[in-house]
Amino acid sequence: MLRTWAPKGETPVLRYRFNWQRLSAISGVTPTGYLYFRLHAGTIRSEQVIGFLRQLLRLRRDRLLILWDRSPTHRSRKVQAFVRRWRRRITVEWLPAYAPELNPDEYVWAYLKRVCLANFCPRHLGELRQEIHRGARRLKQRPHIVRDFYPAAGLHFVSRRSS
Repeated sequence: MLRTWAPKGETPVLRYRFNWQRLSAISGVTPTGYLYFRLHAGTIRSEQVIGFLRQLLRLRRDRLLILWDRSPTHRSRKVQAFVRRWRRRITVEWLPAYAPELNPDEYVWAYLKRVCLANFCPRHLGELRQEIHRGARRLKQRPHIVRDFYPAAGLHFVSRRSS
């Protein structure tokens, strides 16, 4: 439960204008606790997913294991063709339908909303974007928190060494 201040006996009211603009996020987390993300005005489409995967391929030299929900964007022909072209570097595992509790990324955004954006009423989309970036930077400085989202999702990673 979140708390705020108001005169004694009065219900707190947070006033702000809201114009129903949309800000979407695409992100990924590693078992070591690193967070990658991008924000987009509007809805995430295939082009944004492919752009994000390209960014990950540039930033990470190892193979990528992508855990995806069954979003239509993830299943689009364009995204699937891109993944096939990069099959030596990208492996996709599909989460069961309607199982957000198995996705560690969902815990990241729940944390950001509950902790970093609690009681935050932006005046415009740019202010919201700035606050999300600030919260994500703070979370990146605490990788132990992000690592804890993996056991919460029921995922455990064991490193294998070849002998």
